[in-house]
Parts: sequence; structure tokens; C-alpha cells
Amino acid sequence: MKKTSLLAGAATALLLHGCATGGAKLPENTGKYNQEQNAKFVLMDSGAQRSITATGLQEGKTADGRLEIAALVRNRENRRLEVQIQCVFKDGQGYAVEETPFQTLILTENAQETMRFTATNAKAVNYTVRVRQTR
Repeated sequence: MKKTSLLAGAATALLLHGCATGGAKLPENTGKYNQEQNAKFVLMDSGAQRSITATGLQEGKTADGRLEIAALVRNRENRRLEVQIQCVFKDGQGYAVEETPFQTLILTENAQETMRFTATNAKAVNYTVRVRQTR
């Protein structure tokens, strides 16, 4: 009898200790998968990371103040590649205000192509160009 009450007391103490340390917690690893927030060019999967690079990014404004981007995308492989590319236009605080649809880009062996994106309104002040393997 003494043994069971001792075990019950220990279990209650552990339970109460667990409840006392519960509550709100800060998120962990907030910077680990956060490249899109700060980077202008991101590769969305391992295949794109292995095969694609950006050799240049140009930013400009149209006559009516809309953001215009030119991305020089390069195939690093000695084979033909087909990837998808899009641009996410963001406001001054980093929130997406517009996303272009993914476009298919075919790159021959070691080739470079320029992809151009233009925001549809003047709210965009920043951007991220995203590349992924064709699905």
C-alpha cells in the first residue's frame, strides 16, 4: 500500500511539473528555412540547386512606377534542362503582393536565358525569383 501511494505521488509530481512548464513557447529554427524572405533568387528543390544558377539580376521601374525584373538564368549541366520559374513581388515589409504564374523555361546544355517579370501595380518594392524542377 505504501509503495502504490509513493508511485502515485511521484506520478502526480511529474504531471504537475509538466503542466507548470507548459504554455507559450517561442518558435524554433526560424531562420533555417527562411531564404525566401531575404534572397532575391531561390532554388526550390535539390535538382534545381544542382543544375541552375543566376548569373545576374537587374531591377528597374517602368514609366508608371512598376517594378521590373530581369533574371539571367544559367544551366550548369551538360544536358538539356526544363525548369519552372516565377517571380513573387513583395511590399516594403516583405509580404507578397503578387505572384506571377510559373513559366516553363527550357535551357540547352550550359545555356543562359533572360527571364523578365513586371509587376502589375506599383505596390511591389522587392521580389524573389523562384526556380523549381518541372512537375
